[in-house]
Amino acid sequence: MAIWFARSRNIVSSLRQNLGSSKILFKRDYSHRPVFKNSQLSSTVFLGPVKSLRHESTAVEKQPDLVQLSDEEDAQLELDFPGGKVGYTSEMKFIPESSSRRIPCYRVLDEDGRIIPDSDFIPVSEKLAVRMYEQMATLQVMDHIFYEAQRQGRISFYLTSVGEEAINIASAAALSSDDVVLPQYREPGVLLWRGFTLEEFANQCFGNKADYGKGRQMPIHYGSNRHNYFTVSSPIATQLPQAAGVGYSLKMEKKNACAVTFIGDGGTSEGDFHAGLNFAAVMEAPVVFICRNNGWAISTHISEQFRSDGIVVKGQAYGIRSIRVDGNDALAVYSAVRSAREMAVTEQRPVLIEAMTYRVGHHSTSDDSTKYRAADEIQYWKMSRNPVNRFRKWVEDNGWWSEEDESKLRSNTRKQLLQAIQAAEKWEKQPLIELFNDVYDVKPKNLEEQELGLKGLVEKRPQDYPPGFHV
Repeated sequence: MAIWFARSRNIVSSLRQNLGSSKILFKRDYSHRPVFKNSQLSSTVFLGPVKSLRHESTAVEKQPDLVQLSDEEDAQLELDFPGGKVGYTSEMKFIPESSSRRIPCYRVLDEDGRIIPDSDFIPVSEKLAVRMYEQMATLQVMDHIFYEAQRQGRISFYLTSVGEEAINIASAAALSSDDVVLPQYREPGVLLWRGFTLEEFANQCFGNKADYGKGRQMPIHYGSNRHNYFTVSSPIATQLPQAAGVGYSLKMEKKNACAVTFIGDGGTSEGDFHAGLNFAAVMEAPVVFICRNNGWAISTHISEQFRSDGIVVKGQAYGIRSIRVDGNDALAVYSAVRSAREMAVTEQRPVLIEAMTYRVGHHSTSDDSTKYRAADEIQYWKMSRNPVNRFRKWVEDNGWWSEEDESKLRSNTRKQLLQAIQAAEKWEKQPLIELFNDVYDVKPKNLEEQELGLKGLVEKRPQDYPPGFHV
């Protein structure tokens, strides 16, 4: 070891003599390092100034002669590379694959709906809290009714948000109506919060003439320009690079708004996830990325998707502020998203939120999750870790909700949904011609040929098509 240290000193001495005139070695300057408070939602932690290096010159700066530095100052030397100065060490040491301690999960409410002592959160008023709970309960009823409608053969497809209602509603409550949402497909609660009616949900699922998508999309692929809600697209994670572009556009237009995009844990295995985060970080675009880490990507468990400590650590790898939050805690989700939104808009930067939750329902009506996970596991999360029940307990403990309110809300919501479904069924379907419209300004010949061919097929075999279908 003594010989090794002696050789190291000789190497450093040689470097000083050979490189001293080019001033490649620098003293490390700690005077501008930000000091963070020990609080997960502290504005100092999230809002501390981080100077962009994108436009800084990488030219060698003039520094005092370092040839006479003592051995004690060796550890304070830095090298200048494109992108900034980097300290160096003569010890070969690899960064560990992961920390021995997982990133903690921010929460406010315990499992019994009580505020955890000394919690750092943004208070909500009675009016806001009651509306949040009402919307969470409405989302539950909507999922149940539409799921049953699919099982009855009245619609072709559906998927629920069971277990993830807090992420839907609490995140929506924390945003501005001017913020542009690019959803995955398990965020109907965001659209519900923004004013999309039960009738509009039903019309989309039935693909009738009142459907804004003109019947071209599968059920649950909602969209609304009026509510700044991009239409759901089936390909996984494609909305993340788009969100980076939307956020950058809002920045260029100096809008007091940000882009907000959602993704499941399975979507982080797609290349678009990494491209989206990197684009947003490099372009300093105001985007809030919200990942619902619900344990399962259809039948693929998270242990088969990645070895990292979940999703939150991936944000740091791209230079994005990140936080892990209990996705079943509505108050924690609301506080984290509202703080992230404030950072994204005021500082013009992206933020990543990993919401830890569990997908209680099947992936969709095409899935039977009991084939790959235990029924008692599903039941545990459905009953003991239910985000709607937890938030209800807190609202009730504050004297803002009662059993009578509960019964009235669920009864009225169920009645409204059944009426919306019956009305949606009576609407005519979109005509076949809408399949070929809105693609080209002038319809090309090959598309006209396809249209004529399909019309002929429908006329020849009308029994193969649903009632009310017409060309």
